[in-house]
Amino acid sequence: MANVRAIRTHIKSVESTRKITKSMKMVAAAKLKRTQQSMNALRPYAAAAKRLLARLGADAAARENAFLRPREIRRVCYVLFVGNRGLCGVYNTALLKFLESRLEQERRDSFLLVVGRWGRDLLAASRIPVAETIDELPDAPSEEDARRLCEKICSLYLSGEADEIVLVYEQYLSALRQEPTAQKLLPLDAPADAEGQRLILEPDARAVTDRLVELYLESTVQAVLLEAKTGEHTARMTAMTAASDNTEQLLEKLNLELNHARQSAITTEISEIVGGANALNMKEEGKRG
Repeated sequence: MANVRAIRTHIKSVESTRKITKSMKMVAAAKLKRTQQSMNALRPYAAAAKRLLARLGADAAARENAFLRPREIRRVCYVLFVGNRGLCGVYNTALLKFLESRLEQERRDSFLLVVGRWGRDLLAASRIPVAETIDELPDAPSEEDARRLCEKICSLYLSGEADEIVLVYEQYLSALRQEPTAQKLLPLDAPADAEGQRLILEPDARAVTDRLVELYLESTVQAVLLEAKTGEHTARMTAMTAASDNTEQLLEKLNLELNHARQSAITTEISEIVGGANALNMKEEGKRG
């Protein structure tokens, strides 16, 4: 019976785990739907801003914008987008390994701006200099969240703390695939002059370009933030689905073991009863004899 009680205790523990994994899966699915809708809605806007910037950037006056002027690259800031927590498979660790490999290959003077609460200890152990961690962003970031993050990133560039800004995140390709990606944000690559790209701008090319650059940077940061969050929620939903499936298989195995243990216990009990009865019969027969 001791074995039966142990199996029943194990079953209760696995059932509790199954409830947790299923709940986390449902929460991740709800967050995924919201961020995926925002990501899909933003993509055309970001692409249009990039095309328009390419047209306006060909103007010589527009190139006076601080983000379009070329600069000697002496120090690089990597903006690493990680999750707010774990339990999402290899999502975070794959991203960290990708960054470490890139830094090993480039060997440039660099520092890290971390967006997300995950992995403080692991990042500290990686010996990558972390200048700041921005961990107040929610799992479903808004346009205002992205704007504040963009202002922080741009301030590092304008102040001269960084001469190049690179966004490192998990690019969302499909529900089953996210790929670590590094995207240069600043300085912007000024497009070359091209025929048919001259426009009449009011009040002037510089003012229009400055505003367009601001919109482009904000939309790019927001798109990357949403893409990273979409990938995180997808990875967590996939991980919790696999965990729930594993608990189902484990419960089937434990229930089978419980049935075998109960049958064994019943068989042992019957054998003991029959043995006891036989012993009593033999004792009675001995007295008669």
